[in-house]
Amino acid sequence: MDLSNLRPAKGSVQNNSKRVGRGQGSGKGGTATRGHKGAKSRSGYSRKIGFEGGQMPLQRRVPKFGFTNINRKDYQGINLDTLQEFVDNGRIKDTVDMQVLVENGLARKNELVKILGRGELKATLKISVHKFTASAKEAIEAAGGEVVTL
Repeated sequence: MDLSNLRPAKGSVQNNSKRVGRGQGSGKGGTATRGHKGAKSRSGYSRKIGFEGGQMPLQRRVPKFGFTNINRKDYQGINLDTLQEFVDNGRIKDTVDMQVLVENGLARKNELVKILGRGELKATLKISVHKFTASAKEAIEAAGGEVVTL
């Protein structure tokens, strides 16, 4: 074996790509398999997202309504029964703060959290989050817990 008879391993090289636009003798010259005329035959063509061949696109035909309040604050809601379940499983001890919620996957670290009043809480917890509903605050304090608003 020497440099004159080196060959790639059988089946490792596949050259099925047709070489287009390399002259008439190749059989793929002329229009280079793109057909005649039209946008798709031109170089630099890229289909615009939502383009419908000149017909008025759907996103422009459908009426717009309402508005988006840019100052809206979205809160991640966590119910009391969820907290009680985590206490029962031993994943929450006596304090609940953002770090504990993030570790247990109940919220992400930059989210605003609101405690909601569904279910009942038997455990005594010191909970410090951004907001509480009135019923949740009442239930936490009734169970002997403490409410801290961040």
